[in-house]
Amino acid sequence: MPKNDIKVALIGNPNTGKTSLFNQLTGLNQKVGNYPGVTVDKKQGICKLSATQNAIITDLPGTYSINPTSLDESIVLKSLLKKDIKESPDVILVVADVENLKRNLLLFSQIKDLEIPTVLAINMVDQMHRKGISIDVSLLQKELNTEVVLISARKNQGINDVKEAIIRCHVAAKASPLCGINSKIDPDYFQNLKEISSNFSLYELWLMVTQNNYPDTITKEEKEKLLAFKQDVSKLKRYQHKETIYRYQEINKILKKTYIVDKSKATDVRSKLDKIFTHKIFGYFFFFFILLVIFQSIFDWATLPMDLIDSTFADLSDFVRGRFQPGLLTDLLVEGIIPGIGGVLIFIPQIAILFLFIAILEETGYMSRVVFLMDKIMRRFGMNGKSIIPLISGTACAIPAIMATRTISSWKERLITILVTPFTTCSARLPVYAILISLIIPNKKILGFLNLQGLVLLLLYALGFGMAILGAYILHKTLKIKSKSFFVVEMPNYKIPSLKNVFFEVLEKTKAFVFGAGKIILALSIVLWFLASNGPKSFANAEKNVVENIENRNASQEELNQKIASEKLKNSYIGIMGKTIEPVIKPLGYDWKIGIALITSFAAREIFVGTLATIYSVEADDENTATIKEKMRSEINPATGEKRFNFAVGMSLLIFYAFAMQCMATLAIVKRETKTWKWPLIQFFGMGCLAYISSLIVYQILS
Repeated sequence: MPKNDIKVALIGNPNTGKTSLFNQLTGLNQKVGNYPGVTVDKKQGICKLSATQNAIITDLPGTYSINPTSLDESIVLKSLLKKDIKESPDVILVVADVENLKRNLLLFSQIKDLEIPTVLAINMVDQMHRKGISIDVSLLQKELNTEVVLISARKNQGINDVKEAIIRCHVAAKASPLCGINSKIDPDYFQNLKEISSNFSLYELWLMVTQNNYPDTITKEEKEKLLAFKQDVSKLKRYQHKETIYRYQEINKILKKTYIVDKSKATDVRSKLDKIFTHKIFGYFFFFFILLVIFQSIFDWATLPMDLIDSTFADLSDFVRGRFQPGLLTDLLVEGIIPGIGGVLIFIPQIAILFLFIAILEETGYMSRVVFLMDKIMRRFGMNGKSIIPLISGTACAIPAIMATRTISSWKERLITILVTPFTTCSARLPVYAILISLIIPNKKILGFLNLQGLVLLLLYALGFGMAILGAYILHKTLKIKSKSFFVVEMPNYKIPSLKNVFFEVLEKTKAFVFGAGKIILALSIVLWFLASNGPKSFANAEKNVVENIENRNASQEELNQKIASEKLKNSYIGIMGKTIEPVIKPLGYDWKIGIALITSFAAREIFVGTLATIYSVEADDENTATIKEKMRSEINPATGEKRFNFAVGMSLLIFYAFAMQCMATLAIVKRETKTWKWPLIQFFGMGCLAYISSLIVYQILS
């Protein structure tokens, strides 16, 4: 990080437009990582404030105060208490919603008392006239003793003013507390607290006492003195309560002078829409209709680009085979890397469409209504309305979905949500579903407008969600855990989706899927190719055995090449592995090749397709450059002479992947969140047994 870059922490309540402002300030200069030692997303970006000055903007998790009630909120407190010159912010940019300024100023007043230079950006000012709101900005700035800027992040208004305010604030480098909690509560108590250390502000010391959160720079002696202040717990709670009351008293005084709302001018469109979207009957129908549209679109819109990507990779294999000299490198590219990567990239259109719809639902404010709508239902099954967020976000990836359970206050409800979230169909299952559905379900319309393939995909998502609900109910009745539960959800205003925010969300998550899966796929494709192209002595004798076999005497050269490739694959290292587990999976309708794909997909579900692409490429003769879909469609079961991927096998595989816990990364994150291997192991074996038994029943019935 250059020395002259200003470090800016972006802070605000949830639903204040923080993400929109971050995107406007940083554009494409963003990166996503994790906070050190914590699996919580950390978004950073570079902002050009002027011709000579840049800023490093860190987007902190949304919080209502710096008295944390969840792990996400504790990140904010830890970031603000840091005294590390490389990490601690030079300026704090607080984003407030113009309609909820009173509540937002509570967080602002706490941050101001930390005596860090602060800019207040009041967002959504384009709504002021419609809501009958007027603000005396100059007087508000004077009363708060800070830089105040009116912005509309969605409409790119006031962004330059924010940049200029950050520079002015940084140059001044002085900040004074807004409320000064000591004089109104207990002057003697806080004077004694202040004398503990001159390295921290009074409010920083107070937060260390009340939140049990200490920066790395604190000395052992200072910490021991602070711990002495924690002895009287009832006094601490009483003083915290008084602090909140005092802050709101000060905020009310300031807003009375500077903030006016003319309710006669306000329009109440929100309540009218809420009556529809949160209706106890029609609300569910509307939600189901939205889901139907999403899954219809995933197949209808993605077909053309998917076919294009599929054929492009087949042509690329053909091109490399024709232009490169025969040998190890050419085989690796044509049989390993190209089919493996192509088996993932083909699903970018479908995954991007799924992320697009989720981003739009979140941007409009509709997702909060879904949380409210589902609370009554979820409580019957041992969860609460907040559990629906992990279950829905699990359609993207189970890992961030499980981390999202940190907002659930009850440990029992949180644990149940963690354990059942992997049942929801994540984007890693989508490639498996998509290719199997395209093989066994006709691409035709029913009722004149419904795509049959899209309808089957919707039913698979519904099956996963239904199993999650059933699993939650069983856990609710069997887990003997006592835990308090409360449910609070904010209903944000309805908004027209910001194209910029939606674009960045889709780009970021699709990129994360492609590069996250791509690294694993590339490594496994190389390993799989090696294992499929080498073997023990029987592998070396495979060609000789085929040629000398009297049954092959009249075979054409093309048929002979195909038989040699198949024989080599059977006797390769990977073929031996597949043959070893074949007796276990044969009752499900699977052969040893599918067995290999099942084994490798425990690293990540989407590898199933890439594995089969690699296996079929190794097995194929040099002239066969068909797409992965064509290879799977033409695969024959030698025992019956029928297609390997028929309706019974396809449905068995769909059910297996709907229920199986085939994701090592998810197991690791469950262990991290529950701090024990007990729950991930129960998850792994429980879901695995359910998947095996269910797919066995399906195959035996359909075959």
